[in-house]
Amino acid sequence: MESIQAIKQRFGIIGNDVQLNRAIEKAMRVAPTDISVLVTGESGVGKENIPKIIHSLSHRKHAKYIAVNCGAIPEGTIDSELFGHEKGAFTGATQDRKGYFEVADGGTIFLDEVGELPLTTQVRLLRVLENGEFIKVGSSKVQKTNVRIVAATNVNMRSAIEKEKFREDLYYRLSTVEIHLPPLRERNEDIHLLFRKFASDFAQKYRMPSVRLDEAAVNILLNYRFPGNIRQLKNLAEQISVIEENRNITAQKLQQYLPDNSGNLPAIVGGKKENDFSTERDIMYKILFDMRNDINDLKKLTLDLMKNGNIEDVQEENHQLLEKIYGHQKLRENDIEVLNIPQNSSAEKEYDFIETIEEDESLSLQDKEIEMIKKSLEKNNNKRKLAAKELGISERTLYRKIKQYDL
Repeated sequence: MESIQAIKQRFGIIGNDVQLNRAIEKAMRVAPTDISVLVTGESGVGKENIPKIIHSLSHRKHAKYIAVNCGAIPEGTIDSELFGHEKGAFTGATQDRKGYFEVADGGTIFLDEVGELPLTTQVRLLRVLENGEFIKVGSSKVQKTNVRIVAATNVNMRSAIEKEKFREDLYYRLSTVEIHLPPLRERNEDIHLLFRKFASDFAQKYRMPSVRLDEAAVNILLNYRFPGNIRQLKNLAEQISVIEENRNITAQKLQQYLPDNSGNLPAIVGGKKENDFSTERDIMYKILFDMRNDINDLKKLTLDLMKNGNIEDVQEENHQLLEKIYGHQKLRENDIEVLNIPQNSSAEKEYDFIETIEEDESLSLQDKEIEMIKKSLEKNNNKRKLAAKELGISERTLYRKIKQYDL
């Protein structure tokens, strides 16, 4: 087996941090097996190198290696990308397509940002991990594949499981072995070494002398948090190499290239973020929940007014509720309009004060699809071949949809 240093040179990995060496050692040890591996760590720490090491040292090294960024594929097409589809499975599926799991049969698949997978796709992936089986989109035929899965994520998987965004059973299947890569701020001794390597590479690339940091600048570099990790450090070295004419960089000059993140740090309460919103979706959910609570409060207030009719009594009984809705603004009698409901309605029109709401036409794609199939079959005297041609789908797909919708 190759040494850790030889692997570093082979894959261009720089640094002597203990945690980094341990991660590479674990990758080398699991490579000859077929067990699944989960690589964790912050964005920009170089997680993509671990699956390459595992594949190159495994018995699958002569087969295909495919890297898939799960976060970059739209939710509606990711099943087709991973597992393939048959002709006519959906609009635009003009021919059969092999998915990554079929193409990489016998090789290795690297699923980057696996925490972004939709729940429905997670179920399909779990089946592949358990028995190597998958079904193409639009097909009923079970196919087999023999692939090694290495996944990576920068998401806190425990938190994602608690929020029901990731299946717990899939997590345990993926993380048979978990390899964690440390953030750059925990690799203090490697920061200057990496900067010098990047500066040397860019000096060679742009044919100019390499930049050097003075002692004060090195201290600033070592004490910076680097939220973007190695990717940010590399960009920093490239900016300075291209822009600065003076090749000796002082602390004052370096400070101009380091963004000040101190003003954007979240408030910490009890060791946790005061508002722990991992995605914009969580923020939208909170706004919707707050709006629902406000509507319920207004419903209660309206009901009390309808029953009582006395504004002063309602104000007194619902003092706290009114303060919550209107703040400290004083509620005036003219601010509330009391709705008088007719008491002596006719027997035939007992609810004549209620507005009649007409139901909107259904916009369901399934309903429209059923309607189009029915119309086409009626038009073509139930001849499936002619109906399928008119609808622009295969006769097999039409037959499947007739059975599916029990037409």
